[in-house]
Amino acid sequence: MPRRVSLPAADDLFRPTADNEEPTARRGKVRAVPDAPEPVAPAPEEEPPKAPSGRIRHDEKITVYVTSAELMELEQARLTLRGEHGLAVDRGRLVREALHLVLGELETEGESSALVRRLRE
Repeated sequence: MPRRVSLPAADDLFRPTADNEEPTARRGKVRAVPDAPEPVAPAPEEEPPKAPSGRIRHDEKITVYVTSAELMELEQARLTLRGEHGLAVDRGRLVREALHLVLGELETEGESSALVRRLRE
């Protein structure tokens, strides 16, 4: 008797990601992702602090091409964070945090930021 493999239905592969969509009974259980904490309201003259998105459902996606050496460095950083610092993060979260730091420095330091200096090299 041949073995049959159970494959997901097209509805499971191409389901909408909007928060207001309710999963159907066929889709089974959905893993809940905790909401990001609400930011504290700043004083009227201050801008709200920017923060990386962390563990939330993301609606946008980009593709970034890296060299194999860069990918190994990223993976080594992820493993170091896990092994030495007890932080279990995925590569996407690591990249979002790094992006937040670099863009924050660009906003505050401007011309003298590391990003501007490196891009001018």
